[in-house]
Amino acid sequence: MAKFMEDCRILTRRELSRGIIDLTLLAPGIASAAHAGQFVNLFLLDRTRILPRPISLCGIDRGEGTIRVVFRVTGEKRGTAELASYPAGTELRVLGPLGNGFPEDLPDVTAVGGGIGVFPLLQLLKELPGKKEAVLGYRSSDALYLKEEFEAAAPLVIATEDGSLGVRGTVIDALNAREKLPETILACGPMPMLRSLKAWAAERGVPLYVSVEARMACGVGACLGCVIRSTEVDGHSLVKNKRVCREGPVFRAEEVEL
Repeated sequence: MAKFMEDCRILTRRELSRGIIDLTLLAPGIASAAHAGQFVNLFLLDRTRILPRPISLCGIDRGEGTIRVVFRVTGEKRGTAELASYPAGTELRVLGPLGNGFPEDLPDVTAVGGGIGVFPLLQLLKELPGKKEAVLGYRSSDALYLKEEFEAAAPLVIATEDGSLGVRGTVIDALNAREKLPETILACGPMPMLRSLKAWAAERGVPLYVSVEARMACGVGACLGCVIRSTEVDGHSLVKNKRVCREGPVFRAEEVEL
């Protein structure tokens, strides 16, 4: 799998809502090789912060040679706060694409996302060639990240916890409201959502792929800092572990314990 270390220029920066930052970067090598569900490592300008910040790809434009990342600032002293402070024109070193993305050859897919986990699903819906739809869960209608872009990419069902828009409740409530079971689900979101979705899909025999988030150090599989318990012995570690950054972040749900 091709990887590139590139000096990338931030072309655009915008704040979708407080603490949610949307960056587009010129990265022709990474864009040429990237697929939906993969991530990149962004190295900060503050060299005292040795470790890069792994962020999933929200958009890939191979023609323009650009990638898009959307992330949440997790604290004033965290690396994401520094990354959020960079204006357009800043040059960053970026490594990618990393990890394994979503399968792209499925004929009928329901993409399910929750919270900031919706971002990697946007490029997925743009790339999928067959029948597709999205079921997205938000806390309220005040935080409908990228709603218009999702509507342009695929038919969209929204669930809000406060009932301010769409189905009241979670993505599980939205799936239960359907007349027909999904053929295959590709999901990204917080771990409690993925656990519930795994149980729901297993009970109904629906194939499920999950994109798992984990704290990463190296992002390339060397440090074993992002292992997740697996249901089968891993060929690298020879125990029931898988590296989220290397074997994932996308797994078949039955491969891993959530």
